Amino acid sequence: MSRIGKMPINMPDKVKARVDGRTVHVEGPLGKLNYSLPDGINAAVAGNVINISIAQGALDKGALFGTCRARINNMVTGVTKEFEKVLEISGVGFKGAVEGSRVSLTLGFSHPVLVDIPPGIKMSFDPKQVVLTIKGIDREAVGNLAAQIKKIKRPEPYKGTGIKYQGEHIIRKAGKTAAGAGAGAGGGAAKK
Repeated sequence: MSRIGKMPINMPDKVKARVDGRTVHVEGPLGKLNYSLPDGINAAVAGNVINISIAQGALDKGALFGTCRARINNMVTGVTKEFEKVLEISGVGFKGAVEGSRVSLTLGFSHPVLVDIPPGIKMSFDPKQVVLTIKGIDREAVGNLAAQIKKIKRPEPYKGTGIKYQGEHIIRKAGKTAAGAGAGAGGGAAKK
């Protein structure tokens, strides 16, 4: 039994929640979110608290118990304050711009890469066009979009160019000249 799943979800005053059958609806100042509960997991709203429980005879659903509680808690948090992911683009000539309902990324390919902005997500670049901020009330949608954009040009380990999360540390590798400098000098001197 999950310790996280047992914890009640406290809602702020501005948030309202209701359960219709297998669907949990959460509404707040920033919008509305819905989540369909898997079979064997139940939710109940009592005042300003949401409780998650496992149905009788569905003990095999314990693995989803904590996940469901976390997803509903993220919904409550999302409708009161937005989730945010920040990506950094590094590389000579690498940049991006928001063009209407799309993001255009120049990443060293022969053409700019266009990414559609899903509904409910806001994206913006800094003035230097190298820091992309993704905001939205749905934590899963924000995280998935950031991962898809990062996958377009992963940071490479030699120069460190590509797209990475802000604050992410990229382990750098030594290039051929640095790795072979010590071995080449010793090997060349021994030959005659």
